[in-house]
Amino acid sequence: MTRRTPGRHATAYFTKRFRECGTAARAKNEKAYMKSALRFFGATMPDVRCAARDYQVAISPIAHQALVDIATTLFATDYHELRNAAIALLEREQKTLTTSDLPMLLSFVREASNWAHVDWLATKVIGPVVHRDNKRPALLRQWAKDEHMWVRRTALLACLDELRADGDFELFEELATPMLQEKVFWIRKAIGWVLREVSKKRPALVRGFIRRHRTKMSGLTLREASKYL
Repeated sequence: MTRRTPGRHATAYFTKRFRECGTAARAKNEKAYMKSALRFFGATMPDVRCAARDYQVAISPIAHQALVDIATTLFATDYHELRNAAIALLEREQKTLTTSDLPMLLSFVREASNWAHVDWLATKVIGPVVHRDNKRPALLRQWAKDEHMWVRRTALLACLDELRADGDFELFEELATPMLQEKVFWIRKAIGWVLREVSKKRPALVRGFIRRHRTKMSGLTLREASKYL
């Protein structure tokens, strides 16, 4: 008998878990809400996080190559929650990821092309990985000019958690300014979202950004950015 790969083992494990806890009604509602072509088990996010935690504990430690195989295999499925499980495991194991894993992570961004998966990847997986690398500014600048909208959004949101504390706001402004006049909702929303979060602890930075760029900001971006000012 052929031994199952880590990815196939994980797929079988999470499929069984999500079938047991999911409901048809929730699956239908989630699919409609997400406007997604993916299939849904109808499992909740707490269900996903609990399953990822249990799986991690059961097979710990997860070797790096096994993690890559698991994430790649889960993301190759057409189930929303299996892709969620991939991201949940990557988040839990993000300290083992390096810059060499970024092409894989960006391929997930391109494949996902939906806010739920992209935002989670950008803020909780890609952000921590890229900010450990001294090539961070160059990487983010490259992504900010990518033709793929979700990659550009990732460049912005990868800065989010760092900027909530004491991150490089000048770099974020450099990335965001050329995107201010984009008409894509998801870009306008992302810029506003980051500015809104920064304003909670560093309001002077956001006031300065608005003062410098107000005439270029969409109404959506401005409303989000100034929400707590």
